Amino acid sequence: MAEQKEVDRLTGTETTGHEWDGIKELNTPLPRWWLYVFYATILFSVVWVILYPAWPIGLSDYTKGVIGYSARADLMRDLEAQRAERAVWRERFEAQEVAEIARDPDLLQFAMAGGRVLFADNCAPCHGSGGAGAPGFPNLVDDNWMWGGTLEEIHHTVVYGVRNDHPEARMSEMPAYGTLGILERDEIAAVADHVLHLAGRGEDDPRGREIFAEQCAACHGDAGKGLAELGAPDLTNNIWLFGGTRQDIIAQIRQPRHGVMPYWFERLGEAELKQVTIYVHALGGGQ
Repeated sequence: MAEQKEVDRLTGTETTGHEWDGIKELNTPLPRWWLYVFYATILFSVVWVILYPAWPIGLSDYTKGVIGYSARADLMRDLEAQRAERAVWRERFEAQEVAEIARDPDLLQFAMAGGRVLFADNCAPCHGSGGAGAPGFPNLVDDNWMWGGTLEEIHHTVVYGVRNDHPEARMSEMPAYGTLGILERDEIAAVADHVLHLAGRGEDDPRGREIFAEQCAACHGDAGKGLAELGAPDLTNNIWLFGGTRQDIIAQIRQPRHGVMPYWFERLGEAELKQVTIYVHALGGGQ
């Protein structure tokens, strides 16, 4: 005997047959438009799976789809189109020296735009997004250039780096005057006081001045102005790479820290190296 279905008297719709505390649920059918949309999405997904890459096969393969679409191929075509578009600029960059590029308004604008992006990708982790540096990482927005601030000098530093294993890298090291036993503690303290005096901070120490002339002037100069050829910083401008307190200076004399910068010619092309050079030169006004 067939089960008799219950129909709600108010709506004329069948119920599910369930009741809870006097409440019954209507078995209202889905709207036809909703069913049509649902079936259409199923059909669309089947067509998509057939036409486009969809299912992974193992760990390194996938179904390619009958039309052979590839987002990676689209990306490669876009990159190739960009390379072709920039080829004219790149050729001009590679054919000219950085000083010539800086004098050409069009090339200079292109160099600054590209250099800003390259700096953010490659240099900002150490020198900061704006080039302001950090303890141990030089500030590039002031006019103090440890290895020289001309376009050619900056280009050499960017290309070959500092204190790395490349033979053309900038290379200099300050002796560990305390660790090696060259100077005693009181002598190091006296030199630190003289260095602070050179920067306009505190009274001079005659003994420190004498030791400075014997041990430090060969690199930093008699007046402490530094020598870019040796990477010896200017000690009179109150710009300190590893801190400017008396204790910081004593620690640097006793056992100095030396920063390392990688060479970039393997990662960046000649055009990119010149772009970064011009951008960095512009940050600090150059020389």
